[in-house]
Amino acid sequence: MPLLYDLSKLTVGTTLRLGWRPHVEGLEHLPRHGGGILASNHLSVADELFLACLTPQHVTFWAKTEYFTGRGPGGWLNRRIVAGMGAIPVDRTNGRAALSALDAAVPVLRAGGLVAVYPEGTRSPDGRLYRGRVGMTRLARDAEVPIIPVGVLGTAEVLPVDARLPRRHPVTLRFGPPIPVAGRINGPRDIRTITDEVMAAIQKLTGQEYVPRYAPPRSRPS
Repeated sequence: MPLLYDLSKLTVGTTLRLGWRPHVEGLEHLPRHGGGILASNHLSVADELFLACLTPQHVTFWAKTEYFTGRGPGGWLNRRIVAGMGAIPVDRTNGRAALSALDAAVPVLRAGGLVAVYPEGTRSPDGRLYRGRVGMTRLARDAEVPIIPVGVLGTAEVLPVDARLPRRHPVTLRFGPPIPVAGRINGPRDIRTITDEVMAAIQKLTGQEYVPRYAPPRSRPS
């Protein structure tokens, strides 16, 4: 486990556990040996914090490339933080570069690590669960690991989009049984079928209303 990640779990993680007392279910579904993809719904930027601090193993996340290339004191600090946390850089402006970020996760998974994926591709704009993108299933196929569905509840109230400070609200994190991928894919239709299966498992964990279309892109502030 990266040192900075370990220190963050000790400091930020302890604060979250004592301040919010989150409820966790299904830890027995996490792999004891071998890697796995944690596929979660996405309600808030607080999702990563709770997922990281409540999962016993190290969880690898993606971070936009700007965090790795910034200049000045702030850029230096961002580089040190994301690198120290073991994050994988992803260029969200370039489709080919984004695919290379998926490739970068394969060695982590094959080495027995956990990688967090938000298959909706963005935070939910209205609290509903949207159609999943198939990248996570292709990644699971290439790395030969299962997908563990994750349901997060309450984080949208803890840290709403426009909030400057977190708020007190109950948080629940649920891990579902692993969904195997190996040997199940013979073509694009199978990839879509497994992706939909994962989204159905997430919906079962959260109780969110499911929307059978991709989430709209979040509007950027002018």
